[in-house]
Amino acid sequence: MTEAVANATLSVAAILAESARRYPDHVAITVGDSDTTYAQLWDQSRSYAGALRAQGIGPDDRVAILIPNVTDFARVYYAVLALGATAVPIHALLKRHEIAYMLQDADVKTLVCAAPLLGEGAPGAETAGATVFSVLSPEAGAHARLEDLAAAAEPIAEYMHRSPLDIATILYTSGTTGKPKGALGTHLSLVEQVNVILLNTLDIRSGDKIFGGLPLFHTFGQTVVLNAGLRVGAQLMLLPKFTGAAALDLLQNHGINVFCGVPTMYVALLEAAREKPGPAPELRYAVSGGSALPVSVLNRFHETFGGHIHEGYGLTETSPVATFNHVGRPARAGTIGTPIWGVEVEIARTEVYDAIELLPRGEVGELVIRGHNLFSGYLNRPEATAEAMVDGWFRTGDLGTKDADDYVSIVDRKKDMILRNGYNVYPREVEEALIRHPEITNAAVFGVEDPTHGQEIAAAITLAPGSTLDAEAIRAYAAEQVAAYKYPRLIHIVTEFPLGPSGKILKRELVVTFSRE
Repeated sequence: MTEAVANATLSVAAILAESARRYPDHVAITVGDSDTTYAQLWDQSRSYAGALRAQGIGPDDRVAILIPNVTDFARVYYAVLALGATAVPIHALLKRHEIAYMLQDADVKTLVCAAPLLGEGAPGAETAGATVFSVLSPEAGAHARLEDLAAAAEPIAEYMHRSPLDIATILYTSGTTGKPKGALGTHLSLVEQVNVILLNTLDIRSGDKIFGGLPLFHTFGQTVVLNAGLRVGAQLMLLPKFTGAAALDLLQNHGINVFCGVPTMYVALLEAAREKPGPAPELRYAVSGGSALPVSVLNRFHETFGGHIHEGYGLTETSPVATFNHVGRPARAGTIGTPIWGVEVEIARTEVYDAIELLPRGEVGELVIRGHNLFSGYLNRPEATAEAMVDGWFRTGDLGTKDADDYVSIVDRKKDMILRNGYNVYPREVEEALIRHPEITNAAVFGVEDPTHGQEIAAAITLAPGSTLDAEAIRAYAAEQVAAYKYPRLIHIVTEFPLGPSGKILKRELVVTFSRE
């Protein structure tokens, strides 16, 4: 068995290479009015790979990618992987010290940076001692243009074949505390993830137009949109900067068949549609992940656009999809579906840390996962890896239940649970109640320290345009919807939420901000 694994080869770069052979003249990526076919995209990636090879990049080298949702992200991503190197995508909104930290932590010596992001990317690279190559620069500047290097270099002939367990990507997780950790993704976990979700998990078809607003530097957009979309021969309609209005335009006027997003995107899209109604879209299928989707948002989306949102669950460490409301099985609103093929998702006791003790169906505990989709560990952090991986299971830190039909429901993040007067309060339940109010567009519920109750319940709220709701009215409404020990006493009306790389609301920042107040 060991020899068979050692002899087997696999590469994420095969996704684009093989599709270029099968769908050479199909459009792979559209950005604005610019189309790139599969054959063109692979040729351009091979040219970029030739340029990077000429600069000394080879197998196992780590190349950081600081590029927004434009075609060059795909060109560089597959070029790096085709060389047998490791891709290290960087969040496009990070500041220079954050970029420097990731480059140093991953021992990255080369950064490919989009010209508009050089203001933070170049100083970050300089601090880390990394060389910068630019893309999208209109003319030569302080950093060599990868386009010019590619024009002068010989393209690679084909991608390098790797061992299935070789590291393909290092994706930094935001985490809930401390500095981000680099999750090591293998070629096996990433390729098998794509194959499984396309076979019988998601309804994505050749020729589909897929909404490309999820950031490609993040695991959700990278796997479900970029890799899965190109593997099946779809057309990715990339959106460099997400806004509800821009997403609505793509949906209504450019024939989007498949919409992939996180809950905050769906909320923004619905608000844009309320302000500017338009033609019914051709939408066939919608996917949500990243964080829990309020049922009221799911219902409003169906009423507005006619399509059903299918919710799933996953993490960077699970490549990312672990459960989903599968094609061919009834979707159950409020659940994250059933485990994907070949992956086990169970519920374990939260109070036992050094072993996995599974709980009976229906009981609340921590979601634990094992299967082909798991990462290889955290870069340079053996203690964190050992804490997360116990008895072959990955501990997610999320609380949930699993019913007799294998449907899994998320209760909340283990670290987000609020303990008020000795009672457990799960923020998601309170958020669902708040969002049912027609003038509340979104809500984030969190706990702050309180000398009397241990923790007090707080809520940050965004309101529909023109709403006259105030904190007292919201507090009164909440008190009618949930038990007395659950409703938020502290109400903060905000215009926007702090968001993480995937669009997830960063509750830890809300805690810090409002604890000071």
